[in-house]
Amino acid sequence: MFHSFQIGERKIRLWQREGESYRHILLKALGFAMFVGEYPDLEIETDVGLRYTPDLIAFDANRDFAFWGECGLVSIKKTAWLLKHTRTPRIVIFKMNRPIAQLAKQLREEIPARYRPRNRLELIGFSSDIIELTASGQIGKVDADWYTKIAV
Repeated sequence: MFHSFQIGERKIRLWQREGESYRHILLKALGFAMFVGEYPDLEIETDVGLRYTPDLIAFDANRDFAFWGECGLVSIKKTAWLLKHTRTPRIVIFKMNRPIAQLAKQLREEIPARYRPRNRLELIGFSSDIIELTASGQIGKVDADWYTKIAV
């Protein structure tokens, strides 16, 4: 099933695969809306030839990763792998209806600080009412009161 979102002037269509939740689709759209201004060439679910495929990815001028976004269920093991092996300067994990302060604490305890220098890893948490706020598929911008952000 396809879901269409109007994000500013751009219309994006995201395919919801069997077993994939609408929350996961919505988080990809919200992440795109939040960061496409900063990373105009932001892509959704582009295979990068690694163990994991990012939900959101942007490249720098040298085609190195500039931004990596993960949405929904992301294990600590996967997060640690991304931090250790991708050299991505900015990794953002998007969550919905989950206490991100607790997750931030756990990530700090389980992933050595050398892999998560300042501002490299961020958590963004949306409450479940974001589904109602974006029901029309129109996401002009993501208002700051829609989410909580924590640098890990």
